[in-house]
Amino acid sequence: MRIIVFIKEALESLRINKVRSFLTMLGIVIGIAAIVIIISVGNGAQSLVINEVNNFGSDLVGIMPGSSDDEGPPVVAMGITITTLKNKDAEAIRDQVPGVKAITGYVMGTGTISWGNQNVDANYTGVGSDYINVEEANIAQGHFLTADDNNALRQVVVLGWGVYKDLFGNSDPIGQRIRIKRQSFRVIGVMEERGTAMFQNQDDQVFIPLLTAQKKVLGIDHVSLIRSKAVEGQDLESLAEDIKIVLRNQHDIEPGATDDFQVVNTEKALDILGTITDVLKYFLAAISGLSLIVSGIGIMNIMLISVLERTREIGLRKALGARPYDLRAQFLVETVVITSLGGILGFIIGVAIAYGIAQLAQALGYSWDYNIGLLSIILAAIFPILIGLIFGFYPAQKASKLKPVEALHYE
Repeated sequence: MRIIVFIKEALESLRINKVRSFLTMLGIVIGIAAIVIIISVGNGAQSLVINEVNNFGSDLVGIMPGSSDDEGPPVVAMGITITTLKNKDAEAIRDQVPGVKAITGYVMGTGTISWGNQNVDANYTGVGSDYINVEEANIAQGHFLTADDNNALRQVVVLGWGVYKDLFGNSDPIGQRIRIKRQSFRVIGVMEERGTAMFQNQDDQVFIPLLTAQKKVLGIDHVSLIRSKAVEGQDLESLAEDIKIVLRNQHDIEPGATDDFQVVNTEKALDILGTITDVLKYFLAAISGLSLIVSGIGIMNIMLISVLERTREIGLRKALGARPYDLRAQFLVETVVITSLGGILGFIIGVAIAYGIAQLAQALGYSWDYNIGLLSIILAAIFPILIGLIFGFYPAQKASKLKPVEALHYE
C-alpha cells in the first residue's frame, strides 16, 4: 500500500534530519506532556480530597454560621466571624433529629501550651463530650472529656499525640498541670496518634470542655462550627433538611427568609470539590493545549521549508507520473508521523513525571492516587494527528500544485 511507502519515506527523512526533526516535534512533546501531567495531577488532587474526607468520615453533616448561595462558599470561609450558632442549637438538633447519632459544637484558638519549662505552640479546641464519637477518635491514655466536665466548666484537657510527645516525651502526663493562656488545666487524657485529616494535623491540638473554652478562655457565647454524625444508613440529604427545619425554628426565621446558617453534608461537599477540581484541571489542560497550536504553526513553517528544499525532487516525481494526490498524501503523512512521534514521546515523558509527582506526594504522607486518566490517553492519541493534518495540509497542498517543468529548473 502507498501509505506504508509514505510512512517509510517519512521515517527515512526523520533519520536523515534528526536534529531538525526533533526540534520540529519538541512543541508537540511539551504540549502533550503538560496535558498528561495536569490531568494526572488533577486526578491525584481529587483523590487526595476524597480520601481525606473519607478518612475523616463520610457520614458527617456540618453546620456553619452565616449563609451563602448554593453555588458559593459560606461567609465564614472568607474569614468573617459570624455569631449566629449557639450551644443550644446543637442541643436542639440532638433532641429533635432522630437521624443524628452524635453532635458537638466547636470553638478554636491558638496559643502556647506550657508544662514546666517546656513550651509548644498548638491549637486548643473546645468541644463537647460527643466529639470522640463524631470523629471516631480513640484515647491512648486516660479518658476523654465528659458531659459533667463541660457543665461544671472544669479546667481539664485532653492532649493530642504530638503535643503530648513535645511536652512530656515518655513521661506520664495524666494528672499533670499545663498552662493555656496563663490558666492552669489538668491533663486527663491523651489522644491516639491520628496524623493529618481534612488537611489539618490532628495531633497538634489540645481539647478542653466547650463551655470552659467559651467562658474562661475565649470570652464568647457562640460556636464556630457544629458537626453531627448520622446514624448508620441515614440519608445525609434528608438529614440535612431535618437539621435545617430545627435551626430555622431555633432562630425564628420566617418562611421565605434567608437562613443565617449553612448545612453541608460530606456527600455534597465532595460533589462541590470534585466540580471545582474538574474545572481547574480542564482549564489548565486547555491552556497547555495552546502550546500545541503554537507548535503546529512551527511544524507548518518547517514543512514549507521542506517543500522548498525538495522542489526538484517533487518535479522529478511529477515528471515520472506522480499525481497531486500522491504528493499531498506524502507530505501529510510525513507531518503526521512527526507529530505522532512527538505525541508518543510527550506521553511517555508526561507519564513518567506524573508518576514521580505521585510518588513524592505519597512519600510526604498524602493519600494521593496515581491516575493518568482515560482522557489524557485519548487526547495524547488524537491531538498530534489532528495537529499534523491541520497544519500539514497547506505545505502538502503547495507541494501538490508545483508544476513539473518549473520544479525541475528550480535552483
